[in-house]
Amino acid sequence: MENVTEGTWDSLPVQLSPGVRRALREMGFPHMTPVQSATIPLFMANKDVAAEAVTGSGKTLAFVIPIIEILLRREEKLKKKQVGAIVITPTRELAIQIDEVISHFTKHFPQFSQCLFIGGNNPMEDVERFKEHGGNILVATPGRLEDMFRRKSEGLDLASSVRSLDILVLDEADRLLDMGFEASSLNTILDILPKQRRTGLFSATQTQEVENLVRAGLRNPVRISVKEKDMAASNTQKTPTRLQNFYMICKADEKFNQLVHFLRQHKPEKHLVFFSTCACVEYYGKALESLIRNVQIMCIHGKMKHKRNKIFMEFRKLSSAFVHRCGRTARIGHLGSALVFLLPMEEAYINFLAINQKCPMQEMKLQSNVMDVLPKLKSLSLADRAVYEKGMKAFVSYVQAYAKHECNLIFRLKDLDFSSLARGFALLKMPRMPELKGKCFSDFTPVDLDTDSIAFKDKHREKQRQKFLEQRRTEGQEQGRRKRFAKNKAWSKQKAKKEKKKKLTAKRKREEGSDVEDADMEELLNDTRLLKKLKKGKISEEEFEKKLLRSTKEAQADTMGDSGSEG
Repeated sequence: MENVTEGTWDSLPVQLSPGVRRALREMGFPHMTPVQSATIPLFMANKDVAAEAVTGSGKTLAFVIPIIEILLRREEKLKKKQVGAIVITPTRELAIQIDEVISHFTKHFPQFSQCLFIGGNNPMEDVERFKEHGGNILVATPGRLEDMFRRKSEGLDLASSVRSLDILVLDEADRLLDMGFEASSLNTILDILPKQRRTGLFSATQTQEVENLVRAGLRNPVRISVKEKDMAASNTQKTPTRLQNFYMICKADEKFNQLVHFLRQHKPEKHLVFFSTCACVEYYGKALESLIRNVQIMCIHGKMKHKRNKIFMEFRKLSSAFVHRCGRTARIGHLGSALVFLLPMEEAYINFLAINQKCPMQEMKLQSNVMDVLPKLKSLSLADRAVYEKGMKAFVSYVQAYAKHECNLIFRLKDLDFSSLARGFALLKMPRMPELKGKCFSDFTPVDLDTDSIAFKDKHREKQRQKFLEQRRTEGQEQGRRKRFAKNKAWSKQKAKKEKKKKLTAKRKREEGSDVEDADMEELLNDTRLLKKLKKGKISEEEFEKKLLRSTKEAQADTMGDSGSEG
């Protein structure tokens, strides 16, 4: 770890309490980072702060320490169910980390209780936990916190508990506002919280949305923009200087091979790998389990519930593993690197990142002697229907996500080589989806096999599937009998065609401005109703003919009568 310091904790203009100092020593933080030395004195002096600093710069301690110190200095001590501080963060993983950091301090201050409100936990258990243990410090994601405010009928009056609020922290505010549903929850929460409070807003980027939130939620805020040392004054890089960003240009059917080779060459290291969709995580996670031996591979994505939190905690304890989730590296002075795989048509994204996102990247050349693992992945699909179905879902979700990419000037669906992409997913055949309709895939060869014959390895799932297939076959035979009956009675089809033609003619005349007699329209409607009854078997063919003939005669008689009266 490099020294990224801004003096010792003794150099702060405000003195930290012994318990806080003890916690910092136990955590191994003898020095402050720039964002901590700039933010802590202002926050502790009861100022609202809006701090912009790159990811991994030590922002968490920059607000956790003031929270503890301000609550210690309260004249009226907090009761068990009184909330003194709330930290809101966009993801449950980040909330868990912040909650753990706070627990390092609260163990030295048993008078403070803390509570974690995040998705994936049972909301009723959260309610009972708060009622029993209280929560002077809350760490929460917006959706779950909003839900907790609505639990008054279950004995949790959180709106009353937050009247004692001293501090609100919005961590990673730029990401909070990027997520539309989270932003909605955030507005609801801000309306409930008392206005007389200290507010800290922390973000890696200063977007217009963040600026609007600063104006709406902070009173005369002090703005803090921390740049790392050794950076040129004109440089506004928004990633840590100790983070090396690499990119690799490769075709769609080479990408997975390159990824597997890279991971095999770096087995002892700990990796975070992410894909664009949850279905891709499920599919490639299963693939990597078979292709990379002697490592623990863990999958995590947004659609997981209780499992997601458990997997995240297990991953943090490992010394090395692969996990499918967008993460962060090069934090608080540590070295780190990131690699992104791009298609040849996406190379313009490198300049976009450098200019618009202030994220410089270096090219990593294609690795040599890379083994083709796609045939092995195809074999996995042929051997287990679960893998086959995951692959199809992953491909469909990838294409759909690609079509919705925010940077659609570069990531254009019409430029995708679907054949190469399908080979890269090791598909056995092309799926049916609107995006592929009418396209030719001469470069893709589907397997010469009825994919319905691919069975699940899981015997219970296969038994259920066979039951469903038998039911479908039975229904198909029934439909076939109905079709054969209709074929033998072709006159009814001919009659239906005539009636349909008659109806279309009447419609065309009406559109052209010609009047269609009410009697004709009624005749059409009656004939149509009779035809439906025949098809459903409610009347016999003989009855159909009689009623059709009768209605025609009645209509003619009505028409003649009308003509006579008009004459």
